[in-house]
Amino acid sequence: MGVFEYKGFSEAGKSVKGFIDADSIKAAKAKLRKLNIFPTEVAEEVKGKSEESSSAFSSITERISTADVALMTRQFATLINAGLPMIESLSALIEQLDSVRLKKVITSVREGVNEGSSLADSLGAFPNVFSNIYVNMVRAGEVSGALDVVLMRLADFQESQVKLIRKIKAVFAYPILMMFVGTGVVVFLLTFVIPKVTKIFENYKKELPLPTKILITTSNLLKSNWLIILILLILAIYMTKRYLNTTKGRRRFDKLALTLPLFGKLIQKIIIARFTRTLATLLKSGIPLLTSLGIVKNIVNNVIVEEAIADASDSVREGENLSETLRDTKMFPPLVTRMIAVGEKTGELEDMLEKSADAYENEVEAMVLGLTSVVEPLMIIVMGAIVAFIVLSILLPIFDLNQLSM
Repeated sequence: MGVFEYKGFSEAGKSVKGFIDADSIKAAKAKLRKLNIFPTEVAEEVKGKSEESSSAFSSITERISTADVALMTRQFATLINAGLPMIESLSALIEQLDSVRLKKVITSVREGVNEGSSLADSLGAFPNVFSNIYVNMVRAGEVSGALDVVLMRLADFQESQVKLIRKIKAVFAYPILMMFVGTGVVVFLLTFVIPKVTKIFENYKKELPLPTKILITTSNLLKSNWLIILILLILAIYMTKRYLNTTKGRRRFDKLALTLPLFGKLIQKIIIARFTRTLATLLKSGIPLLTSLGIVKNIVNNVIVEEAIADASDSVREGENLSETLRDTKMFPPLVTRMIAVGEKTGELEDMLEKSADAYENEVEAMVLGLTSVVEPLMIIVMGAIVAFIVLSILLPIFDLNQLSM
């Protein structure tokens, strides 16, 4: 089946364009007429060598981000809420999208719906774009007849996740940039500047001071063996990635992540914020608790917490309260389990989960800002100490030479 790009007019006489899947140009035109689109141009996408390389480059540079999907979801919800039929809403949505890749995805989704598949099943054909949470919520919306409401909740949920991630990235961007720049400057000094400066010590008759010896040895080692060091570094990264892809390696890493000084608490709070926000969104969309727990388990990105949620899910299946089972796992703070307990007693579990999510997202933001205020000065001190060591190592022999000449 090929992909065809078309231009034409809708029933209302409006100019439209987009992509459609079909076996031939004739079949593409027939499909368009079924969609009440009158094509004026239909052409198959040609994939020559130049286009394949362009497509490969596009796949790297043009990703379908969560922010793009969130915006698309909100537009889709608005169209459905306005009373437009599903196919017409998807067609209008395709016209509004800027991303070519997302246009093609929604075009395929529209084709699936037009051929009789449910919207959820059509979206589920693109797991890299639409997560399990997304598909299950859409399915619940279709069953309940409140698809527009569910789509709005999905858009709110995705936007809140994007907002949280952007805050974390924005706060840590400067320290990370500073670390790379600082490391680059030190490597440049050791490999290019220091060897030239230390040539003045070749005829130095006294024994060089220990800091100077360390500096010259480090510089020579880095300059002479930089290729070997680079290969070893790449090999170490590769082996670490392979180890982390194993069950044992992933488990040890996730356990270590939760116990790290300062950062362990931050990681735990981020996980709790995602857990409570996602669970609240799923429950509000009409998805049963056990199904919601099974979905949420896969988005926490930590094996230890996944196992805790799985144990809690088993206990809930046996008739226990969610708050008690989460408390027994020792992975969730008392504040969360108490709020969940209140929600279970009052019948407002979703609202209590949302309040927990708000509280922990605020804590994450405050903690990130606090960590940044510590990390930035610490990095400046470390870089200053390294530069001071280099300067001192060069100046000590020079001071001795001056004393000898006096």
